[in-house]
Amino acid sequence: MSTYTATLGGHRYRFGSLARLLAAASPERSGDRLAGLAAASAQERVAARWALAEVPLTRFLAEPVIPYEDDDVTRLILDTHDPVAFAPVAGLTVGEFREWLLSEEADATALAALAPGLTPEMAAAVSKLMGNADLVAVARKVRVVTAFRSTIGLPGRLATRLQPNHPTDDPAGVAAALLDGLLLGSGDAVIGINPATDSPRAVRDLLDLLDGVISRYAIPTQSCVLCHVTTSLDLMERGAPVDLVFQSIAGTQAANASFGVTLALLDEAYQAARALGRGTVGDNVMYFETGQGSALSADAHHGVDQQTVEARAYAVARRYDPLLVNTVVGFIGPEYLYDGRQILRAALEDHFCGKLLGLPMGLDICYTNHADADDDDIATMLTMLGVAGASFVICTPGGDDIMLNYQSASYHDALYLREVLGLRPAPEFEAWLAGIGLLDERGGLRDTGTGHPLTAIGRELAA
Repeated sequence: MSTYTATLGGHRYRFGSLARLLAAASPERSGDRLAGLAAASAQERVAARWALAEVPLTRFLAEPVIPYEDDDVTRLILDTHDPVAFAPVAGLTVGEFREWLLSEEADATALAALAPGLTPEMAAAVSKLMGNADLVAVARKVRVVTAFRSTIGLPGRLATRLQPNHPTDDPAGVAAALLDGLLLGSGDAVIGINPATDSPRAVRDLLDLLDGVISRYAIPTQSCVLCHVTTSLDLMERGAPVDLVFQSIAGTQAANASFGVTLALLDEAYQAARALGRGTVGDNVMYFETGQGSALSADAHHGVDQQTVEARAYAVARRYDPLLVNTVVGFIGPEYLYDGRQILRAALEDHFCGKLLGLPMGLDICYTNHADADDDDIATMLTMLGVAGASFVICTPGGDDIMLNYQSASYHDALYLREVLGLRPAPEFEAWLAGIGLLDERGGLRDTGTGHPLTAIGRELAA
């Protein structure tokens, strides 16, 4: 194992491993401090970045941050690495890689070709040398397009997940939130419900509810009830209308085990969902959620900083060519990301790393009520991620999830972002909105009042 050093202000700093160097170079965040991984001072952090800039990218292939024999995510990363795709940057250091990413040479075509040759640790390392504006500038150049019944990630588009959660999964309550979102032009990425329970019966009822609405109104979108992958497998075997298979994932074998997940289980679910053939314009069938701090909360981080572990989760995701991946940046709480500044930085890092690795990245731009953050932080993050080219964002009625009890973006926030940045919904969904009379001649949303045919959703489900 190599030792990495840097001299700053006459003091020599020594970092005993690549994992230790990455942790010390990370921007300040409460989770790394809690785990005893953060730099002891701002000076040490600068020294670590100085040393990290000189590390060759090839070093990440020779020195895994978690040993190959101990972790199946490490094995996945190294066994699937594409040396041909890596060749254009193989001779660069981390610092030189940053300069290349910011250059005109690194255009959308070059970045798409490079993605299979990058490891998550390479992406995490270069992000630690980048300012927020750098992360936005590079991520904006990357295009990742996926499709099921709608096409996500096209230039000039911003999709949304309509999240009609209810604390008791009451059909009338779900219907009210669902109708609210549809009338405000939300739902082209997915209509996704976090169920109050993971029981197969409750999940099946919600799947039937969403499938009925999508079918009855010919909505070009996909549904997902965010249950455990084993529940999805069981329901697919029973003929339930499963569009997307959801699962929370993390960046180590042990952290995934804490979720009750293995790569073999995900393989099985992926094959089962593809066999259903429910997509109309594409066959991307997986939906993954991640978030910095999950490995730490499971005591499964192996001494690796939380942002690098988060990036490793993206290696798991890209194995399955998913329709959607989102990081739930502020959901775990201030023990991991203390305030709005730390949440913003994590959001930009996650989005950058995920897109650089070839994933269709979206975000739940959110915070818990005991974090030092507010709605202005949501607006700042939403705007910056819109500029950075996020594929989709998650929206809840009024920005307040009454089931999960946290604050997120609202349907109105998504409309704001589309308006100020000139963004439009997914093309199939946009055509549907126009066809049912929800778009005016300028492409803006109409105020339809209570007379629109969609309002029947609420009356039918309440009955």
